[in-house]
Amino acid sequence: QVQLVESGGGLVQAGGSLRLSCAASGRTFSSYAMGWFRQAPGKERELVAAISSGYTTYYADSVKGRFTISRDNAKNTVYLQMNSLKPEDTAVYYCAADSIIYSSPYDYWGQGTQVTVSS
Repeated sequence: QVQLVESGGGLVQAGGSLRLSCAASGRTFSSYAMGWFRQAPGKERELVAAISSGYTTYYADSVKGRFTISRDNAKNTVYLQMNSLKPEDTAVYYCAADSIIYSSPYDYWGQGTQVTVSS
């Protein structure tokens, strides 16, 4: 069982940056793939970025070059650094964990954190 708690969301102007954090419980964090998903109003949830236990990364085309996912296994935490934010990045961002980076759906989810980008 893994419990996930996101933080770091907020309101930012277009072009700005935010760093999301996701703290995980449990002693096996390093064995999990971690993903950041987002869901905007009226849209389906989408995988934004993911990182495997072996540090393989995945990024959606819409965020490549702007977002960076990283993990600190000593702190049981995964991060999403978001730069050059756009209004279309506005969504609730969810952290998730699974044994496989490309799993669908992921097994464990956080409660979400709101990111709002103003134009």
